[in-house]
Amino acid sequence: MQPSHRPGISSPSRPGNLPVELNAFVGRSAELTRLAGMVQEHRLVTVTGVGGVGKSRLAAHAAARTAPRDGVWRVELATVRDAEFVEYAVAEALGLTDHTARSPRQMLLGHLAGRRVLMVLDGFEHLVDACASLVGELLRGCPGLRVLAAGRRPLDVAGERLLPLAPLPEPEAVRLLAERAAARIPGFAVHDGNRSDVLELCRRLDGIPLALELAAGRLGVLSPAQLLTRLADRFGLLTGGGRDAPDRHRTLRTAIGWSHELCTPAERLLWSRLTVFAGQFDLDAAEYVCSGDGLPAEDVLDVLGALLAQSVLSREETAVGVRYRMLDTVRAYGADWLAATGDATRLRRRHRDWYMGLATWCELDWFSPRQDEIAVRIETELPNLRCALEHSLTEPDDAHLGQYLAASLWFYWVGCGRLAEGRHWLERGLELDGEDQVCEQSRLKALWVLGYVAVLQGDVVPALAALQTCREEAERTGNPAALAYAEHRTGCLALVTDDMPRAEALLRSALDRYHEIGELNSNVLMGQVELAMAMAFQGELPVAMTLCEDVRQVCEDHGERWAMAYALYVLAYGAWTAGEPARARELLRESIGIGHAFRDLLGTVLGIELLALVTAEEGDPAEAALLQGAASRLWPSVGLPLFGSAHYNAPHQRCETTARRRLGDERYEAAVRAGALLGREAAVARALGGAGARPLGAVPSPRGVPATPVGETAGMEAADKEAADTREPAASPTRKGGETAG
Repeated sequence: MQPSHRPGISSPSRPGNLPVELNAFVGRSAELTRLAGMVQEHRLVTVTGVGGVGKSRLAAHAAARTAPRDGVWRVELATVRDAEFVEYAVAEALGLTDHTARSPRQMLLGHLAGRRVLMVLDGFEHLVDACASLVGELLRGCPGLRVLAAGRRPLDVAGERLLPLAPLPEPEAVRLLAERAAARIPGFAVHDGNRSDVLELCRRLDGIPLALELAAGRLGVLSPAQLLTRLADRFGLLTGGGRDAPDRHRTLRTAIGWSHELCTPAERLLWSRLTVFAGQFDLDAAEYVCSGDGLPAEDVLDVLGALLAQSVLSREETAVGVRYRMLDTVRAYGADWLAATGDATRLRRRHRDWYMGLATWCELDWFSPRQDEIAVRIETELPNLRCALEHSLTEPDDAHLGQYLAASLWFYWVGCGRLAEGRHWLERGLELDGEDQVCEQSRLKALWVLGYVAVLQGDVVPALAALQTCREEAERTGNPAALAYAEHRTGCLALVTDDMPRAEALLRSALDRYHEIGELNSNVLMGQVELAMAMAFQGELPVAMTLCEDVRQVCEDHGERWAMAYALYVLAYGAWTAGEPARARELLRESIGIGHAFRDLLGTVLGIELLALVTAEEGDPAEAALLQGAASRLWPSVGLPLFGSAHYNAPHQRCETTARRRLGDERYEAAVRAGALLGREAAVARALGGAGARPLGAVPSPRGVPATPVGETAGMEAADKEAADTREPAASPTRKGGETAG
C-alpha cells in the first residue's frame, strides 16, 4: 500500500493533490482568514452555500494555507453516483492501493491512523449519509486527521463547525465580473458608460460567482446593457462554462438543478411554492401560503428546515424575528417548476390573502403601544405587500381588494415617509371600477386616503377631487365613516390652504361624526391636532393648547406616539408664541425624535423648520440658517414646501429675516448651503444636539456614541466646515457662538 505524492497549490514539495488554479481568486479575504482559522481550531469544518457560490475554491485556498505533515488531499465526490463507492473514491484520491481482503474503510483507518492529514471533501451533498458515516469513523479512529468539507448541506457529524458562505458583496462581485471579462475581452473595463449596467447585472445575479463567471463569458458578444435585457431567461442565457469545469458548473441551470435533484418531492414542492414570496418571509406566512395539496401545514416546518440545510434558503435575524430568504436565481428556478404545476395562480392568491390579513391587523393595531413594532413589520414586509398589491390590481375582479389593501396601509404611507408610493398604488386602484357593495366600501376608503396623501403633498386639485367624490358617494350610499373621513381630510385641505374658518368648521364637524359612530384612533387624534393648529393660527392659543394636551393624554393612555409627535409640534408652536423658547425646544426635540424614528419626513421637517426659528430667536442665527438649509433638502422628498401655506411659512420667513439681519446675506446663504449638505440622519442629529434618534428596530449604539451613520458623519463635518465662518463672535445667553449642535 503506497500513497502517491501529487503537487498542489500549497507547496510543490509537500505531499497532497490540491489542483493548481489557472485564474486569480477574487475577494473573500475575510472568509478565507476565518475559514483557515477554523480549520486550525476544529477537526471538522464544513463550508455550506447555494450552488455556484464558491465553496470549493474557498475551501481549496483555505486548505492551501495549512501545512499538515502528511499533506492536504482533495476528494471530489460529485461524479460518484453510488454511496458504496464513497470509500473507494477517498482511497483513490489518497493514492492508496491494496490487494488484501481488507475493506476500503479498514484500509483508510490503517493508513490515516498515524498521519497528520487535512482531507478536503468536495461535492458530497448527494451522498451525505455515506460520507457522514465514513467521516465520523475516520475522525474517531485517526487523531491526526482533519476534514474540511464543502457542500450544499452539513454532514451533521458530531463536532462539525459550519461556515455558511454568502454571495459576494457588490464591490467584489463587480471586480470578479470585470476581471473575468477582461481575460476574455482585451481592454474590457468598468467605466462611467457601463458602470450602472454592471452594478445592476451583479445585483440581478445575486453576487453568485458562477453566475458572474458565466455572464463574463457572454460579454464577448453582448454589452452589459444587452445582457441585462436578456436576463429574464437567465438559465438559457448563462451557459458555456469552461471545458475543464465540473458538469454541474457548465451552466447556471445545472448548478441550481443539482440542488433540486437532491431534494425530496416534498422539498421540491415547497421550494416551488416559496417562490411566490418576495424578499424575506417568516414561518407563519410559509405555513399558510404553501400548505395543502400534498403538503400538510404541520409538515412545512420540517421541510423548510431541510431546504435551509441544503442552502436553498438562508436564515436571517431581523428586528421582527427570524425570517428566511431565497436568492433570486434560486427563486427563478423554483418559479419555473411552480408554473409547470399549474398551481401558480392559487399560490399567488393565498399569498395575497395572507398579506391582506396582515395589513388589516396592522391597521387596527396601529393605535396601540405596538405602533413602533407595526412600523418595522410593514417596512420588513413591503416587498411582499407590493407583490400582493400588484397581483390584486392585475387579477380580473380583484380590483376592490387592491383598493382595500392600498387604503388599509394609509398609516404606513402617511406615518412612515411613503407618501409617493402610497399615492401610486391608490391611484392605480381607483382607476379600476367595482360595482357591488364590497367594492364601494373599498373605493370610498381609497378615495379619502388618496385625498389625505395629496393634501400632505400640497397637491390641492387632486386632493379636492378625491375628497369631494368620496363625500358625494358616501352621502349617496349612506356610509357615515367615509363621510366623516372625507369631511376631516377636506378640513385638513382647508388648513394647509390658509382657509382657517372653513378648516375649523369642517374639522369640528368631522370630530362630531367620529364621536357619533364611536371612532377613536390615530386619525381622530390627528383631526383634533389639526383643529388645534387652525385655532392657533387664528390666535386662539388657549383652546389650541387644551386640545393638544388632551391628545397628549390620550396618546399616553393608549401608547400612541405618531399622533403625539404632531401634538407636541403644536404645543411647541404655542410655547414659542408665548415667549418660552426653552420649552419650545424641548417639545420640538421630542417631536422630531419620534417623527424620525417612524421615518415620518413631514413631521420631521416641520419640526426642524420651527426649531430653526426658535434657534434664531435664542441668539444663534448661523445654526438657524443651517437648520433651514437641512429642511430645504428634505422638503422635495415630501411635497410642496410648507404646503405653500402662508401660515405654515410664517415661522420660516421670520427665521430667515432674523438670521439675514444678524448675519448678512452672504453669511446667511453660506450657512443654508452648509445645511443642505446634510442628509436626513445628520439633519436630525443636528436638531437633537448631536445625539440623533435611532430608527425603529435599529441596534442601539454603544453608550456615549451617537447613532449617526458613517456616511452622514462626513456630511456633518462638511457642514460644520462650510458654516464655521458664519458664526458670530459673541456668545448668546443660551448657545455659544462658536459651538455646533452636531
